[in-house]
Amino acid sequence: MKQPISAALYMRLSRDDETYGDSVSIETQRKILTEYAQENHIPVYGEYVDDGVSGTTFERDNFKRMMEDVDAGKVNCIIVKDLSRFGREYIKTGYYLEIDFPSRGIRFIAVNDNEDTEKGLSDFAPFKSLFNDFYAKDTSRKVKAAYAAKYRAGEYITTYAPIGYKKDPDQKNHLIIDNETRWIVERMFTLAANGYGAYRICHVFFDEKIPTPAWLHYERSGDFGHIFDGEPEEKRFNWTVPEVKKILENEVYLGNTVYGKCKKISYKSKKRVDVPKEEWQIVPNTHDPIISEDLFNRVQEQFSKRRRQTKGGTTQIFSGLLKCPDCGWTLNYCINRSHKNQDAYYRCRKYAESHRLCTPHYIRYDVLYPYVLSRLQYWTSAVHQDETAIVKSLIRSHDAENSAASNRAAMELKNAEKRLKKLDDMLAKIYEDRISGEITERNFSMLTQKYQQEQEELTEKIDTLAAQLAEDRQKTDNVEKWIETVKQYSNPTELTAELLNSLIEKIIIHEAVKRPGKIREQQIEIFYRFIGKID
Repeated sequence: MKQPISAALYMRLSRDDETYGDSVSIETQRKILTEYAQENHIPVYGEYVDDGVSGTTFERDNFKRMMEDVDAGKVNCIIVKDLSRFGREYIKTGYYLEIDFPSRGIRFIAVNDNEDTEKGLSDFAPFKSLFNDFYAKDTSRKVKAAYAAKYRAGEYITTYAPIGYKKDPDQKNHLIIDNETRWIVERMFTLAANGYGAYRICHVFFDEKIPTPAWLHYERSGDFGHIFDGEPEEKRFNWTVPEVKKILENEVYLGNTVYGKCKKISYKSKKRVDVPKEEWQIVPNTHDPIISEDLFNRVQEQFSKRRRQTKGGTTQIFSGLLKCPDCGWTLNYCINRSHKNQDAYYRCRKYAESHRLCTPHYIRYDVLYPYVLSRLQYWTSAVHQDETAIVKSLIRSHDAENSAASNRAAMELKNAEKRLKKLDDMLAKIYEDRISGEITERNFSMLTQKYQQEQEELTEKIDTLAAQLAEDRQKTDNVEKWIETVKQYSNPTELTAELLNSLIEKIIIHEAVKRPGKIREQQIEIFYRFIGKID
């Protein structure tokens, strides 16, 4: 006996659909679906609406609620305006329409596409789903390009202005200083420059009852109310360490716009991943600064010193810089208290935890200190004596090391772009073959998925290679940055945490080799900031 029809009217709208205007609005969809159900005498169990949700994902609240009702036997017919309202993800849409729904006896109707599984899907249904998928991919590219153009123009397009600023009412996506809150930012930077760490700043702000950004937003717009509902008054002043650090490291307070800190892994996924800081994009002078560059830099240096120095004074200046070449862990500072002079030394931290995991990479402090000092004295002296010669030498060195790799990357990039274009042509060709009947639906689906997968991999490879080539071009600028940093120090006579962290990225301590005659040889590699290892 045939089960009575119990239909779900499913409607979806995303921000990307705004270009269509009222033709795809929720109200328009509701009108079309309601009229269709009435005209065809189909009983409606309920409406399911996902407003503002992309069709590239099926992780939609009301879609899942509808499928729960399908699983429970409450719904056995799904009606949508067209296939794109159901979803723009080709593979999952095909699974539902061709496998899942038929196997469970679920009738599917796409009104405007004239598709009804009870009558059998048309031969063009897979093409429609595929083009809906392509539309989503193309829209994603266009949206990214539009956002990138706004970023390059220095527009600030996030929902909320950072504390100390507000959205300019006369110029869209532009920040202006908020005189009611700028003092909070100035106070924080002043404390940090005077040696206060993030944890201590949190306590000062709590004691002084300085409101958090969330509370300020709540007071002005009513947003973030859920954070404070039912909470004690102290919640308004409960700053966190990450929150303070984020402000103190944010170049927005220099008047710069920074973008590209994270990215989506795919247009079909909402998951975002962090981007390395060196790949961030910075547009300078997009709005008025609150903090001077000198104060900002002093705060960064102060935080660097706090990470590198402890109560041990200068004996801790190498902390975090010394690395083991075998396991990659840092070397710990130790004191041999069994000796009369209590000699200080460093050894691999992993070895200290378990002798089986690594070797000591032991080096005495009084051996390391003069060696590093001598190398910094050499380079500071060389730069001050003949800056031009040093710049040319370093650039030649980098060119010799990277020219072959750059040439390979350029060739790979050219081939990848060529292959990507060929794939576009091949996809167009198999569409024509499918329409003309020269290939089967099964082969068409298989080839389409294969070519799409290769397209995504090539696109990612092209982005990686382009970034690599851009990095190679950046190396000349990095040499100049390092030279300018070195020029700030003239013939240093002692090592400090500030000096080391300004000029050096890391120091590799190799395992010592014992030679005849009680000779002990040990290789020390210094990698300088911006330019890496130089002899």
